[in-house]
Amino acid sequence: MIEPDTKLKAGRLLIAPPLQWDPNFRDTVVLVCEHSENGSFGLILNRSLTLEIEQLFEDLGSFEDVLHWGGPVQPDTMHFLHRLPDLIPGAIPLGNDLYWGGDFDAVRRQMRLGTIDPDEIRFFLGYAGWMGGQLELEVAARGWILGDASSVDVFAESEQDLWRESLISKGGLLAVVAGAPKSFSLN
Repeated sequence: MIEPDTKLKAGRLLIAPPLQWDPNFRDTVVLVCEHSENGSFGLILNRSLTLEIEQLFEDLGSFEDVLHWGGPVQPDTMHFLHRLPDLIPGAIPLGNDLYWGGDFDAVRRQMRLGTIDPDEIRFFLGYAGWMGGQLELEVAARGWILGDASSVDVFAESEQDLWRESLISKGGLLAVVAGAPKSFSLN
């Protein structure tokens, strides 16, 4: 039997377990963008906001896209994921044709020109962060289930199903639990 890859690294998913105790992360899927001995940085993939990017920047032409809540740390900062390394210099590859950040002036220029499709980029306010060693301890204590970003589409329209689909992709008992109602009293 091949052991699953349990290594924390950029490009991995953190899937909240069904009984996640922290309300900031309940039913979430977090993409790890950076992981080192100094700490970790990630973005929650399945929490959209009622705010659109055009409400923050007036000069984006007809580009309209909903902002997402990246996490509880520094909610006044903006981050972005994309599949556009040729249009956005300075992007950090995360694997599986997924990139983090890059030159935001280039992004704004491309948005004004209409060369960026909203299905190829996603914007986040805030992020999820951990001090050095903290995330390893949380994973060891089963506070997170590790997954592969290749197993889900982080740009999928149905973000409300991302957590459930991520659990189903793990198989076994997690797939069964993913189909359970939020409240067992509804069963």
